Amino acid sequence: MLRTRTYILAATALAAALTLSACAGGTAGTNGGGSSDTSNAPSASAANAADVTFAQMMIPHHEQAVEMSEDILAKDGVDQRVVDLATQIKAAQDPEIKQLKTWLTSWGADEGMSGMDHGTTGMMSDDDMMALRDASGAEADKLFLEQMTLHHEGAIAMAQTELDAGENADAKAMAQAIVTSQTAEIQVMKDLLATL
Repeated sequence: MLRTRTYILAATALAAALTLSACAGGTAGTNGGGSSDTSNAPSASAANAADVTFAQMMIPHHEQAVEMSEDILAKDGVDQRVVDLATQIKAAQDPEIKQLKTWLTSWGADEGMSGMDHGTTGMMSDDDMMALRDASGAEADKLFLEQMTLHHEGAIAMAQTELDAGENADAKAMAQAIVTSQTAEIQVMKDLLATL
């Protein structure tokens, strides 16, 4: 059921992004003189449907990771290594959320999509989030690490789609940074889980 909902929401997101892209017109292919650029090279600020979808889906995804990090940081008795990791995740993703929102504004695209907060790849359900809020001590450490590993895997998949299909150089650079940093964090989380 969750997987079906995820696919439906992803398809809806892609359809919305394609619509936005079609409505935006073809201004990215003009040069400074106003004439058509026959090289077909996108400008640095050009964005296609994949770029828009990446930003729209990554915002709620990052927001949930920040929320999960804040939940674990608010608890007493959390392993210091988990505290350090949660602090690192929050510090990395907060500014990325702001940047993604700025891009969407500059691209003339809506910031969010209805329903994306619970179905995006790697997103935790309301029950998952409640379980993390209710957990304490070593149980909270373990649950945070397990959930964030799945969450990061979803972000990496979304970032890889941007690398494969996006056109905006800055968005692709962020996507590559997400793949690199979150792959490393997944390994840290797996190593931590093995010691708890």
